[in-house]
Amino acid sequence: MSSYSNLHNFSGADGISPEAGVVQATDGNLYGSTYLGGTNSSGTLFKMSLDGKFTTLYSFCAQTGCSDGEGPTGTLLQATNGKFYGTTWGGGTHNEGTVYRLAVGLSPFVKTLPTSGKVGTQVTILGTNLTGSTSVSFNGTPAAFVVNSSSSITTTVPTGSTPGKVVVTTPGGTLLSNVFFRVRK
Repeated sequence: MSSYSNLHNFSGADGISPEAGVVQATDGNLYGSTYLGGTNSSGTLFKMSLDGKFTTLYSFCAQTGCSDGEGPTGTLLQATNGKFYGTTWGGGTHNEGTVYRLAVGLSPFVKTLPTSGKVGTQVTILGTNLTGSTSVSFNGTPAAFVVNSSSSITTTVPTGSTPGKVVVTTPGGTLLSNVFFRVRK
C-alpha cells in the first residue's frame, strides 16, 4: 500500500517554485533551491530533515546589484570538500548568472567509483587533498593503493572485505566514504 506525506508547503518568504529537486547530503538532510521567493524574491537555498523540519539557508539577490545571482537553477551538487555548488539564471557581474558555493559546515568525504564490487575489483576513490595519503581500508580491511593526484586514488577491493565505509587517512585527517561500499560475492 502506498503512502504520501506532504512535508513542507512553501509560503513565498521561504521560497517559491522548487523546480530542481533535492539532494541528500552526507548529514542525511535534504538540500535544494527555489527559483523565486525568499527575502529578495530571487530564490532561496534550503535544508530539510527527512521528517520535514525546514530551514532557509540563503536568499539570493542579497548583495548589491544581485552580484550573488538570482533564480537558482538545477539540482545542487555536494562536492567531496563537503560544500554545495550550483548555478543561477541571472544576476552576477554581467547579469547573466553565477556559479555559487554554499558551505554549511559539512565535513569533507571520499566517493568511490564504483560503489560496489567483488574482491579484486578496481576502485577509484575521489576526494580533496588526497596527496600524501597513508592508508586506505574497506570497513577496516587494509587495501593497497596508489595516489594518482590530489583528487584521485586507485585501489582494489581487498580479500576479507565486508560491506561498510571506505576510510582514507590523509595528512589532514581521516575521510569516510559518503556511502557504504557493498562487497559482492
